Amino acid sequence: MVRIQTAEISPNCDPRRWAPGDCQLSGLSQSGRHGSSGKVSVESVKKAEKTQASVGSLTMAILFVMAIVMVQTPVVKAGPPVRYEFNQAQMGIPFKIVLYAHDEIAANSAASAAFSRIADLNQIFSDYIPNSELSRLNRMSPTSSPVPVSAELWDVLNQAQLLSRDTAGAFDVTVGPYVRLWRRARRQKELPPEKMLREAASRVGYSSVVLDHESKSVGLTRRHMQIDLGGIAVGYALDQAMGVLKEQGIQSALIDGSGDILVSEPPPGKKGWRIGIEPVECVDAPAGRFIRLSNAAIANSGDAFQHVEINSVRYSHIVDPRTGLGLTDRSSVTIIASNGTQADSYSTAVSVLGPEAGIRFVEKQTGTEVFIVDVSGGKLRCYESSGFNGFLCAIMD
Repeated sequence: MVRIQTAEISPNCDPRRWAPGDCQLSGLSQSGRHGSSGKVSVESVKKAEKTQASVGSLTMAILFVMAIVMVQTPVVKAGPPVRYEFNQAQMGIPFKIVLYAHDEIAANSAASAAFSRIADLNQIFSDYIPNSELSRLNRMSPTSSPVPVSAELWDVLNQAQLLSRDTAGAFDVTVGPYVRLWRRARRQKELPPEKMLREAASRVGYSSVVLDHESKSVGLTRRHMQIDLGGIAVGYALDQAMGVLKEQGIQSALIDGSGDILVSEPPPGKKGWRIGIEPVECVDAPAGRFIRLSNAAIANSGDAFQHVEINSVRYSHIVDPRTGLGLTDRSSVTIIASNGTQADSYSTAVSVLGPEAGIRFVEKQTGTEVFIVDVSGGKLRCYESSGFNGFLCAIMD
């Protein structure tokens, strides 16, 4: 699990700001009676001129006083941004937002908008919500013709298909039928029957998802397909939520979706966000390594919290789409990437690929690094990409 550790910063009192009040001038009117001939007397004209002169003098005096006040009143500058933290359950997992803002109203507004965006995405991506866009698409398989989908669903499926191609199917969002079998296996603590695995295999295969790039529509060519976005949707939600925070004027923020983390600019006075990596050999132990990040994402995949042991064999909740079986190699994969979508999906893909193939895949990706801990066979082995050390920092840095 990826864990965040940040130093608390004492909130500064909100500075008082001077703002000139509304200045309202009482309306002055001059009424005169016209004679039957329609002429205006000289006396009334002189009175009108005197009145206009008085109004002009009063107006100039008021403007002069306001100018003096505005010049002499000192301008109070805003203090440094203050740290705010928000927690909310979304997409079935805990989300945390840490941000820096000049006042509580701005912080609350930004966090609320970001959480709202995540909730909207869950209505698109969830395979638990019967009426989500994804659930409706799954029920249509096989589709007689490509189905128009939302921009968000199209974007996620497009990125997923590209990763499936680059990993030769180690990452595959059509893995849903297998995932459901292994959810049942963890509950009942028994392996899925061979017959059910074969039936599920007939509904799995990323090549069965056909994307029409011109119409932004999706075709599913097999019966009873079940697309599962569990390996990519959280990371995408992090990216979208961070975009909302930036639109709200928040420059420095961290969003944590159950261990998948995306950060923007560093906290005030810091070089980056300091994030600890929990050792795989001891759950809930203090972080053993720390990295410093800014404008990047980090995600972790492993079986420390979700696994089942059947007949003395430990099976991970991560399913290999190529075999339909839960992974049996105990490992922890930590990915650093330029955005949450890549970090989330790459960590799943590398877990399936294994250390050697996973390292080769990561080395081909721009702005991506990986740290892998493998505990297979009772021996602990560590692997890391060539640039991972560049993100490490001291414990008290």
